[in-house]
Amino acid sequence: MSSNNNRVTIPMIERNPSDLPGMSTSDPKTLTKEAVLSFHNNSYQETVQSGFPFRQKTRVMKRLSNISGIMKPGLNANMGPQDGSRSWLLNVLAARKDPRGLSGDILINGKLRPANFKCTSGYIPQNDVVMYTVTVRENIEFSAALRLPMTITRDEKRRRINEVLELLHLDEASNVKPRSKELKKRTIIAMELVTKHPILFLDDPTTDLDLVTTIDIILVLRRMSMRGRTIIFSINQPQYSIFRMFDSLTLVASGKVMYHGPAQGALKYFTSTGYEYDSHNNPELFFLDIITGGFSAILDPEEDGHDADKYKELSERQHQVTEKLANRYTQSSLYSKMRTELDQLLGEQNAGRSSALEEITCVTPFWHQLWWNICHSFQNFKNFLQTTII
Repeated sequence: MSSNNNRVTIPMIERNPSDLPGMSTSDPKTLTKEAVLSFHNNSYQETVQSGFPFRQKTRVMKRLSNISGIMKPGLNANMGPQDGSRSWLLNVLAARKDPRGLSGDILINGKLRPANFKCTSGYIPQNDVVMYTVTVRENIEFSAALRLPMTITRDEKRRRINEVLELLHLDEASNVKPRSKELKKRTIIAMELVTKHPILFLDDPTTDLDLVTTIDIILVLRRMSMRGRTIIFSINQPQYSIFRMFDSLTLVASGKVMYHGPAQGALKYFTSTGYEYDSHNNPELFFLDIITGGFSAILDPEEDGHDADKYKELSERQHQVTEKLANRYTQSSLYSKMRTELDQLLGEQNAGRSSALEEITCVTPFWHQLWWNICHSFQNFKNFLQTTII
């Protein structure tokens, strides 16, 4: 990274959480209830159908295999190779997958996750679902109208919206239609932050963004986590200036956990097992190189056969590396310490001292949601001439 980028990012990292615009630490109304998400021996299977109609074949794909961990208030990053494991883990924890394929327990503060957990948590998909025919403010107002209780006054909703706009540096662009990738990403994050849910999930929030925008968004998430929110997100090959802001790191590949613990302790964990770290290399690239079999500390290199299938050989090697790393992690003291904490939470739940979370439905009634969707649709048609003509 150039010195220019360092000059931009480093001073911002050191800012105090009290610098949040409109959110002083002395204001109790701005504090969110902290939430700890724990997952216990979770596996996930997906049923996939392929072939021609009326002659389709059904097969079961194992996406996650016996994973456990704890996500506490802070920045909790999921990283791994491009095999889909990190997104599967995120979406399973966020209750965005068919629960019929899930085994194991997922707890919130030691209580069973409710069936409608999506109503009490925020989720930002990788593909930004934003109406680009209405302004940034109108998108956020629509989210606030549907997802905030009707008991909240208009003035309070307006105050929250202005607060989020200022936090995400959208003040000057509030009356602009979000057409650029950067503006869409900021807008959809603002639509989730206005609800003030204690847990926020993000699926690769920095995809296709430039470095300056990426750092700015991670800094916003960092400030929110310092206010007590549990931020859980997947990310691909972040810069070191971004990586050092993470509190927790989960390395996952082939549906198995290679490492789960403090982000700043991951480097020590792998170097203590025999891997040599080059100080000129980024830690996140170092981890990915290990997971994908780039290092030979675990497996002895074998001579390539003349007629060997290179792709199959590489796939088999990576599978062996993944198995070795997963087994090594489950035998580590880091895993034993985590299991002790997980067993305590699960024991309280099984003993009945901690009942399931109260069932919480959507905070606004059906007729209210229907009215706002009709108004929003007409507003969209009005600003989109081609659709209106059709």
